Amino acid sequence: MEPEHPVLSIRDQCRILGISRASYYYKAVEKDEDKDLAILKAILEELKVHPFYGYRKIARALADMGVTRKQVRRIMHKAGLRAIYPKKRTNMQAKGHKKYPYLLKNMVLWVPNQVWATDNITYLKLGKGFVYLVVILDLYSRKILSWKVSNTMDTEFCVAALEAAITQWGIPAIFNTDQGSQFTSDAFISVLESYGIRISMDSKNRALDNIYMERVWRTIKYEDIYIKDYQTMTELKEGLETYVTFYNSKRYHQSLDYATPDEIYEQAFKRTQPIEEALSA
Repeated sequence: MEPEHPVLSIRDQCRILGISRASYYYKAVEKDEDKDLAILKAILEELKVHPFYGYRKIARALADMGVTRKQVRRIMHKAGLRAIYPKKRTNMQAKGHKKYPYLLKNMVLWVPNQVWATDNITYLKLGKGFVYLVVILDLYSRKILSWKVSNTMDTEFCVAALEAAITQWGIPAIFNTDQGSQFTSDAFISVLESYGIRISMDSKNRALDNIYMERVWRTIKYEDIYIKDYQTMTELKEGLETYVTFYNSKRYHQSLDYATPDEIYEQAFKRTQPIEEALSA
C-alpha cells in the first residue's frame, strides 16, 4: 500500500489488493501485559481462599480493580484456571411411609418463611469414618436456618435442627422434605403438625422437586468439606460454623443476582413486617 500514490487512491489500492478499507485502517489493540498479570495474581489469590469461584464470582470479588467478566474469563482460560465443581450425584428415597402431596409445583416464592425445606441426610467423610449432616433451608432467600451433624442416622438430630430453626426464625407456612425415613417419622411429623405447618414431600423418583437442597449439599461439599478434609467432629463443627456464616452473609449467589441470603432474607422481612403487624392488629 502506498498512501501517497500519485494516481491510485487508498480505495483503489484496496480494491486491487482485494482487501477492505477497514482492514487497512485497523490497528491491533496492544494488550496491557502488566495489567493482565496484576489481574491474574488477584485471581490466584481469590482462588486460594475460594477455589470454587467461577469467573463471574471472581469478577464480582475483584470489582474494585475495575475488571470485567470478559477480562477475568479470558485470563482464567489463558492460564488454565477453573473453579472446583461437582459431578452429578443421585439420591435414594425411603419407602413404605405415609405420603404427603407435593405442594410447591408452580408456586411463586415471594417472602421468607413461606417455605422451608430439607433433603435426604447427606453423609460426610470424617477421618476413618462417616458422620451425617442435616440442613434446614429457607427457599425464598436460600438462607441456611439451622444445621446439625450426628454420628448416627437417627431422627433425633433432624428434629433438633427443625426445632432450632423454629425457635430462632419463626414458623414457616410449608415445610418440604424428601421421603427419607427421618422426615416421615412420627417424631418429625408431630413437630410440624403441632405448629400447624403444612407438609409437602418430593415425588417419588423426582430429585429435581427439591433442587434447591441438592444445590446446598453440592455447595457445602465442594466448597468446604472436600477442600478442608476434616478429621474430627470438633474440626467439622467449627469448620461448618465458619462456612455457614460465609454462605449466609458473604457468599455471592448467582441465583440471587449476586446478593447474599442474609441480605435477601432481611430486606424481604422488613418489607413484609408492616403488613403482618397490620393483619395481627
